[in-house]
Amino acid sequence: MQDILVPISLFLGAFAMVFGIRYLSNKEKMAMIERGIDPGLSKSTPKPFLSLKFGLLLVGFGLGLLVALFTVRGLFGSDMNHTEKSQSVAIYFGCIGIFGGLGLIVSYVIEKKWLDRETLK
Repeated sequence: MQDILVPISLFLGAFAMVFGIRYLSNKEKMAMIERGIDPGLSKSTPKPFLSLKFGLLLVGFGLGLLVALFTVRGLFGSDMNHTEKSQSVAIYFGCIGIFGGLGLIVSYVIEKKWLDRETLK
């Protein structure tokens, strides 16, 4: 009995979620039309630095993985026991987060400089 309730409740929950999202999206668009705003205009705003941001984020992830690899090999060597392996996983995730964040910060600095130059023109 319990085996059949899980798929049914998952299906009903997914259906309710999709229906709710579509219903609320339609209500939002109708409210925008009533106020005289074009509902298609907000979806097409350009994001000029989106590819730069994701590119720098991926470069940061790659640098984080490389730094973590060299750190683990330098600290623990080639023969690691179980505790050192779990510590090396923490080093990997820490370096990925740090360098990914640095990539986003560099992206912000580049965008800020570009916006400052554009406002001065």
